[in-house]
Amino acid sequence: MHSTALAKYKSELIQGIQAGISIAIGYFPVAIAFGLLAERTGLSIAETVMMSAIVFAGAAQYMSLSLIAAHVGAWEIIMTTFIVNIRHFLMSASLNEKVEKDSIWKKALYGFGVTDETYAVAAVRQEMVTAPYMFGLCSMAYSSWVINSGIGHIVGENLPAFLQESMGIALYALFIGLLVPSLKKHRKIIVLALLSAVINSVLLATGRLSIGWSIAFSSLFSSVVVECIFRKLEVQQDE
Repeated sequence: MHSTALAKYKSELIQGIQAGISIAIGYFPVAIAFGLLAERTGLSIAETVMMSAIVFAGAAQYMSLSLIAAHVGAWEIIMTTFIVNIRHFLMSASLNEKVEKDSIWKKALYGFGVTDETYAVAAVRQEMVTAPYMFGLCSMAYSSWVINSGIGHIVGENLPAFLQESMGIALYALFIGLLVPSLKKHRKIIVLALLSAVINSVLLATGRLSIGWSIAFSSLFSSVVVECIFRKLEVQQDE
């Protein structure tokens, strides 16, 4: 019985690793770019690798770099990161309905590795999602992100000065790349992006809030307003 359980564990682990290879490959250029931008922002290689290892959230880390470059305070960065990553609550709750019953510490451990990509792969799996499968899947994604962030920083240190200067533009290009696909699919995202931009611009122009708190407030306020508006429109259509 013990050998059977061990064989099943290894099989699930290998399946998770195999499923995570494509994610690891996909993370390669994005993590390299993050490392390059982190070096350009002034982070050391240790700080860059630690951020990827502890935070492990691409969009939030890119957002943090722009806030660090603007000399924003720590609490403002934490609040903004929380808002950006709040979707993970929904993903984790959804995935919890598909995973096998297991101890809390195991779920907490592989729950740290839940990203947009690992969630998508696990959610479409036909079989029940097991802990060893998630460990294999998340370990591939996690190791790729952390290791390649460090490599990107090392590469950035050896780039010519004019290329290092140009990496600041890449940050905005990456954000646009993340936003545009969503704009094509969801009208709500278009309204949310425009409203957030307007509120953030007004707050910065009036000097009422610092950059970090302005981004955090405009994002949270816009999300609530847009959700309320679209919920009301949906109710009216049903009637």
